[in-house]
This record gives sequence, structure tokens and C-alpha cells, in this order.
Amino acid sequence: MENDKVKFKNEFKKRLYNFVLKLLKFISALSKNMVSDTLSKQLIRSGTSVLANYIEAQSASSKKDFINFFTHSLKSANESKVWLALIRDTQVVSGRELSWLQAELDEIAKVLASSIITLKGKR
Repeated sequence: MENDKVKFKNEFKKRLYNFVLKLLKFISALSKNMVSDTLSKQLIRSGTSVLANYIEAQSASSKKDFINFFTHSLKSANESKVWLALIRDTQVVSGRELSWLQAELDEIAKVLASSIITLKGKR
């Protein structure tokens, strides 16, 4: 059982890392104008924060601290959803890449939310 938890954590970390890589490649391919530049900067901050806070949680000094990092990661995922939606609705972009990013971000947010609920013992 413990090995399954460790395996899941490692796979999820890789999944987050790959999401951020694809997000950055997607952002770098966007057309350059004032709107896309502003949305891109916001999305870079929130999108990379999902991964950064997850990594920070691994060295948390307490369970409360650990939960706080997960919560920040979830908030960043939710914020990123907004920026992706705005990019979708204001620009002509590759639908397949954008759809994948949105779907992956939804799944990541679900895993984080479920983890927070479990950590808080509300299941």
C-alpha cells in the first residue's frame, strides 16, 4: 500500500511537471499582442505555481503547512483555468492543445481537492 502511495506521488509530480512544460510551450506559441501578453504572464505565474506549491508541500514542516501548500496549489490551478478560458475566448488558438491543457488542469485540480479533503480528515 505504501509503495502505491509513493508511486502515485511520483507519477503525479511528473504529471504536474509535464503539464507545466506543455503550458509554457503553448504560451510561447501564442500571438504577440497586449491582451495575449497580459494573459500569458498571469497564466505563467499561476500555472507554474501549481507545480511549485506541490513541490514545496513535500518539505512542509507540519501537516497544517502541507495542507496550506496543497491549498495554494489548488487555488493556482483554479486561477489558471480562468486565464485559459480567457485565452480561448479572446484568441484563435489550437483547439486541441488548449482543450488538453484545460482537461488536464481539471484533473489536476480534482486530485488536489480530493487530497486536501483526505488530509483534513473530512472523508
